[in-house]
Parts: sequence; structure tokens; C-alpha cells
Amino acid sequence: MTVSAALPLPAWLVRDMDLGGVNTFGLAATSRFGATVTSDAELIAAHAFSRDNALPVHILGGGSNVVLSPRFDGLTLRIAGKGKTIVSRSAETTVVQAAAGEDWHELVVWTLDHGLPGLENLALIPGTVGASPVQNIGAYGVELADRFDSLTAFDTQTLTWHDFNAADCRFAYRQSVFKAQPGRYVVTAVRFALPSVWQPVLGYAGLDTLPDTASAGAIFDRVVALRQSKLPDPRAIGNVGSFFHNPVVPPSVRHALMAEHPVAPAYGQPDGSFKLSAGWLIEQCGLKGAREGQIGVSDRHALVLVNHGGGTRAEVEALAARITEAVFERFGVSLTAEPVFY
Repeated sequence: MTVSAALPLPAWLVRDMDLGGVNTFGLAATSRFGATVTSDAELIAAHAFSRDNALPVHILGGGSNVVLSPRFDGLTLRIAGKGKTIVSRSAETTVVQAAAGEDWHELVVWTLDHGLPGLENLALIPGTVGASPVQNIGAYGVELADRFDSLTAFDTQTLTWHDFNAADCRFAYRQSVFKAQPGRYVVTAVRFALPSVWQPVLGYAGLDTLPDTASAGAIFDRVVALRQSKLPDPRAIGNVGSFFHNPVVPPSVRHALMAEHPVAPAYGQPDGSFKLSAGWLIEQCGLKGAREGQIGVSDRHALVLVNHGGGTRAEVEALAARITEAVFERFGVSLTAEPVFY
């Protein structure tokens, strides 16, 4: 790497950027260089700087889905562009746009305040708007792909912007083209198509006790209450929310599991496969509350790993490996970590 320690830096760039306060796991971390990006010009300049100096780049939104290394010898960009607007209205949908740096939950609240239901099942998911299509976030019977219109992303290879429709994004369960090609694209704005004729989505456990006439506001309130009752607040104890994907398995695996555990949660998928509950599998292995140093399995929800204070990435990796090994040994099911390891 060619950047001299004495070399003057652009005003928007800082050395030894502290990332400890901007990842919800609360892991101590620094980046050799860092910048908070609020404009297209800054994004271009940052990537030009990284190319000129052979620096790897990491993109950080809300820091809610990452496990950071103690030291990153590269350039970390915090995407912080703001703005929310109604783009168009038709008999079918209202399209709203939000900049990548907007807080996801605040966008959900904003749409409901403007009389635009459709995102209420996705309330209280931590993170930024820009990160939402990367993971194809989902909860309580709704995925981002169900409400997606298009997005704009910066191609770091060509230093140009491109618009993506749903097909371009290649959405799948917690997957997208952006996750499949990490580092290539930086999402800068996302547009959502919210239904003009809205119907509540109440099929998921926890919402199925609401009446068919439930309002979007009532669903929002129930989702917030459910999430708060199950998931620890990262402001109180460090965590990244759900640490493992719920595994999707073929019917043969589901049938073998149900033969031994008839009450095991299993949700049929359109292709005939079944989605299992990773939290249930972990709890059945007796790992709720288990610890490796200062990193532990939450005693409130076995799908969540928490930082009791001063935890390290090495401890996260050790506990995650212990969990995956235990679940595979008992059930023959492989778990995949949800957060990105940087």
C-alpha cells in the first residue's frame, strides 16, 4: 500500500477511524482510513482514492449486520446520504424513494405517517435502507422483494451508477446480486412500490391472532412488541439480531426431524422445501445462554449472540463454530451465519 503516513489527506478522509461505536455488536475495531459519505461526489472520490492507493474498501451502513476485525488495513466508508420522497402514484402503487443512509425503521414509520401501508411487517429491523436489498430483509411473512420497485447503485469497477429492477437484483431468501458480488456495488437509493389497495399479511405466528380487519398501524404495533419481547436491544447489549439464517431443507430432512420432534417448527416453501427455525434447533442443543468468553447466546432468544462487554471477534467465531457443529451433529442440518465478517 502506497499511502505515506505523512501524506496530507482529503478533508473528508480520516486516519485510524474508530468503528467501535458504529457496529451494533460493540466490538472494538479501527480502520486504517475511513470516511462518512453523504454525496455522490464523495463516493466517487473515495473509490478513486482507494484505487490510486491499492486500498481494499469496506462499506458500512448502520453496522447492524457485521462482525468486524480489530483492525482493517483499508478504507471503510460509512454511507450516510439522507432523503425520503414520494416518486409517483398510480391506481396500483405508490412509489417512494429513500436514500441509502436513512434508518430502515424510521422509513417504515414515515410511510405509515403518510398513509402508505405495506412495510409494517418489517418494522424495527435494525440497519439502513441501503443495506436492506443486500440481505433482502424479511420478517413476519413479508420480504423486501415483495415491496420492491427499483434501486440505484454505484458500480465500483466502472465508477458509474446503474438502476436495478427486481429481476436485476436476483432476490432470494436473504440473498441478492449485491451479496453474491460483495464489494462491487454500493446502493445509494432504493424505491419501494407500496400497494394502493392494501391487504394485511397476518399468516405468520404472532400476527395470526389479529383480526382480518387489522389496520397497518395495529400490525406495526404488534410487530414492534413481538420483536422487543424476543430480541435484545443492541443499545443495551451488543448484538447483530438474528445470527444464523433459518435453514431451508428438503422434505426428507423435515420428515426425519418431525419423526423425532413432532412439534419442531417447519414452514413450507413454494418450491416444496421447508424452512426450519434455527433458534429452535440451537435451543434443543442446550446452548441457550452458552458463552465463549464475553460472547454468549442470548437467554431471551437462542438465535441471537450477545456481547456481554469486551467481547472479541475470535470469541464470536468460536461460539458460532460450536453452535453450528452441535446443530449438525444432532440434526444433520447446516447453519449459515447471517452477518458479514469483515
